[in-house]
Amino acid sequence: MAFGKRSGTSSATLPPPAPAAAPKPAAAPSPASGAPAAAKPRASEPAAPHVSKLKTPEVKPEPVRKVNQHSDQYYATKTTIFNALIDTIDLSQLAQLDTESAREEIRDIVVEIISIKNVVMSISEQEYLLDDICNDVLGYGPLEPLLARDDIADIMVNGADTTYIEVNGKIERTNIRFRDNAQLMNICQRIVSQVGRRVDESSPICDARLLDGSRVNVIAPPLAIDGPTLTIRKFKKDKLKLNDLVRFGSISECGAEILRIIGHSRCNVLISGGTGSGKTTLLNCLTGFIEPGERVITCEDSAELQLQQPHVVRLETRPPNIEGSGEITMRELVKNCLRMRPERIIVGEVRGPEAFDLLQAMNTGHDGSMGTLHANSPREALSRVESMITMGGFSLPAKTIREMIVGSIDIVVQASRLRDGSRRIMCITEVLGLEGDTIVLQDIMKYEIDGEDEDGKIIGRHRGLGIGRPRFWERASYYNLERELAAALDELNGA
Repeated sequence: MAFGKRSGTSSATLPPPAPAAAPKPAAAPSPASGAPAAAKPRASEPAAPHVSKLKTPEVKPEPVRKVNQHSDQYYATKTTIFNALIDTIDLSQLAQLDTESAREEIRDIVVEIISIKNVVMSISEQEYLLDDICNDVLGYGPLEPLLARDDIADIMVNGADTTYIEVNGKIERTNIRFRDNAQLMNICQRIVSQVGRRVDESSPICDARLLDGSRVNVIAPPLAIDGPTLTIRKFKKDKLKLNDLVRFGSISECGAEILRIIGHSRCNVLISGGTGSGKTTLLNCLTGFIEPGERVITCEDSAELQLQQPHVVRLETRPPNIEGSGEITMRELVKNCLRMRPERIIVGEVRGPEAFDLLQAMNTGHDGSMGTLHANSPREALSRVESMITMGGFSLPAKTIREMIVGSIDIVVQASRLRDGSRRIMCITEVLGLEGDTIVLQDIMKYEIDGEDEDGKIIGRHRGLGIGRPRFWERASYYNLERELAAALDELNGA
């Protein structure tokens, strides 16, 4: 990794200024002054424009979450010591040490530099400075305290001075900052290089992942005008299970039981939802019901699924190299995994012509396959699958494609992120068949919003639609799960 000298520090980002007060309207002339009274507009005169009663939201300074509060003097001292460290240390020798030994070596040198330069600081500040500089050299710099927290779902860095996080479904601004855009770019390159990818002016967009599976997206200048933009979708260290979703209120107990039966009885499942709605988390939960003896193959753009089964093969796409060759697309992965004797195929996100190959796999004996896609409803999800196949260059009649969809997909699970930041499974929908040219769907469970409480939290409930025997009843019966399914449906419909 390359390090250069830095000079100066980034200035603290000030909150946006409050809007200027609107000028007061001139006082109307009084009748005593002889001014004529307001007259009605003539027919030839245009009527006054309609003024909307909706108010423009007032722009207020953003509250800033204090992650680590330090003065400009601290950052100036850190820059001085960091530059002295780079002049002193042999990075080639440091690279040969393990992480703990390297940290100890850096700490010893930094303590010596502090002593030589007669830097005065408290013990707590010095300890934090030591960790801070170690993170800069060996880790991800200012991102380290955010990555260590398990309650953060997303980290969004918009240039060196602006960092946002998502906590409990709400986006908040933090006071985390980088020395400059060069440091931020170094950290981005360090992240993507670990998975064999690169980001620079010639290849300014990159998808990658951290070692724990967290998803990373980087957009570098010149596409990102205000400096490198880094977005990290973090995963919890403790893997969520379906019982956790019940505890969070994302789904009811009987709804979770139905999903468990769907997973055990090898239904082909499509998980639909918007950005940040919890699709990947739900997919991870559903894969928990796959039998340990089954051979599972996953295909992803950035490997982030965390399957617990012993027999899992993980495949990941590859972008083109600097000459523009060597790209491996999702469709090539899905087509190839059919030759690998899979029992289930899991596609992290369906977004292109690989939808055709996934349907073919679902329709040719690979029951229990799963995938996710972006859509706002189950019907829209199936329409998107049809559009992906059509845009992939397959010259098939629309009815033929819909027959493939109906013959392949058994269940669509819709996930949503509500306006209060909470995530809910909105419905479990069954694909029944085709009537004419229309795909027939049937909701087994639906989430109904009743209102919100005094804190603005959404209040609602999951309820059944009175379905006695869903289409996958025979499949559940084949796996001796019909009694559990009947009990879950009775409880759901009686709720």
